[in-house]
Amino acid sequence: MICRNDISTLKSDINDKIGQKIMVKGSLGRSKEFAKEGTIEKAYSNLFIVKYEENDRTASYTYTDLLTRAVEVDVFNGEEYSPLLPPLTVESKKRKMKEQLV
Repeated sequence: MICRNDISTLKSDINDKIGQKIMVKGSLGRSKEFAKEGTIEKAYSNLFIVKYEENDRTASYTYTDLLTRAVEVDVFNGEEYSPLLPPLTVESKKRKMKEQLV
């Protein structure tokens, strides 16, 4: 379940990363996946724009795409890539569900 706080926090994180090099990973269906390098170009209230290095193309993704893990974004810190969102474990999912019920 996605809550507004998650989206607000993610929007803030994305805004802080505008101009930074990232790696976007996702599925193309039928067991095909992609991983592309780009930069976060702009962030809006419902989505953000990524400019890819290859062919000088852009793509847009919603914050929900990230929260539902339809796509994953790793941020380059100058030495290595690290996930924008930490991986969810079963325990953290259970804890989150309990917090939302309270």
